[in-house]
Amino acid sequence: MLLASELAGLVKARKNLVDLKTRLQNQNEHVLPGLAQKAHSQVLKTLAAQIAKLEAAITAKVKETPEFAERAEIIESVPGLAGTTSAILIAGAPELGKVSDEIAAALIGVAPYDDDSGKRRGERHIKGGRRWVRNGLFLPCLGAATQHNPILKAYYERLTAKGKEPKVALIACMRKLIIILNTMIARGEKWNPKPSRVALS
Repeated sequence: MLLASELAGLVKARKNLVDLKTRLQNQNEHVLPGLAQKAHSQVLKTLAAQIAKLEAAITAKVKETPEFAERAEIIESVPGLAGTTSAILIAGAPELGKVSDEIAAALIGVAPYDDDSGKRRGERHIKGGRRWVRNGLFLPCLGAATQHNPILKAYYERLTAKGKEPKVALIACMRKLIIILNTMIARGEKWNPKPSRVALS
């Protein structure tokens, strides 16, 4: 558990620096005085260097811990997922492979909760869960669902074709991804490109 906590610290620190870098880059899109532009550029270079150091430390921590390395190999076998994403899941969702699919989805905060009252059927929505893990999965899942992962892409397109909002469809894909990963890790199996019932349901 201590090793997972150390990895989580590194992953969160990287995310904070990446968020700061993004904010500064967005500010740089506007016209700034020469001195301010130069200062921003220097800070961005420093941030990039520190992010690279943290990424190297994250990679080393995963490789030197057999359990982490095994999980990373399984997670990174999924089309669209890479080292940063596997580190987020290893550190932020160590329960994957040991709990039910419903609990796994709830841990990340992508389990649907109803808003029903009597005969009224309200919209389903997500709540709770580990926000930093969910936020870290958002962009990788977006890439997987719209470009890199044929199973998630087909699922995403089916949902949007039925009229689901893109963000709602993406959250559904994230939930599907967590369920798939939960099964893969429990079985110790890498990605199988052949569609399965769990992938297509």
